[in-house]
Amino acid sequence: MKVRININGKWIEEETTPSEKLLDFLRRLGYKSVKAGCREGDCGSCTVLFNGNPIRSCLMFVPQAEGAKIETLEGITPKEGLHPIQEAFLEEGAVQCGFCTPGMVLTTKALLDRSPSPSEDEIREALKGNLCRCTGYVQQINAVKRVVKEHE
Repeated sequence: MKVRININGKWIEEETTPSEKLLDFLRRLGYKSVKAGCREGDCGSCTVLFNGNPIRSCLMFVPQAEGAKIETLEGITPKEGLHPIQEAFLEEGAVQCGFCTPGMVLTTKALLDRSPSPSEDEIREALKGNLCRCTGYVQQINAVKRVVKEHE
C-alpha cells in the first residue's frame, strides 16, 4: 500500500505495509535521528512530532500517519549550525551519549511552541516521557530554561 506523508516539510509517497511501524519506516527512509530504543513506547528515543505533538513512533503504524505532518530532528536542524534548542543542550551539557537527545529536543520544541515560557514543573512534565540514562535531567531542564531566557 502507498501512503502520503509530509516529512520535514516535504510530501512523500512511499510503499508500506499495514503493520510497518512509523519508527522503522522513517529509519528506512534515512531519518537516523529517530532511535530504536525499547520499541514499547516507554523510553521516548523514537519521539517525532506528529502534527506538532510528540509521539512515540514505535507505537504508530505508518498508515495511521496518512496525510500527517511529521518532523524529525533532521527537519528542525538548519543546514548551517544548530537549532537554538540543540545549542542550549550542548551549552548546558545535556548531551552525553546522545541517544535520548533527539527525542528530548523534539519534545522541548513542542513544549515551547505551545508554551513559550513554561514553568520548571511544566518542563519536567513534558520531558518525563524521555528516559536518559546518563544524566539526572538537571542539564536538560537547564537547557530548556536557557532557551526560554534567551528568547524572552
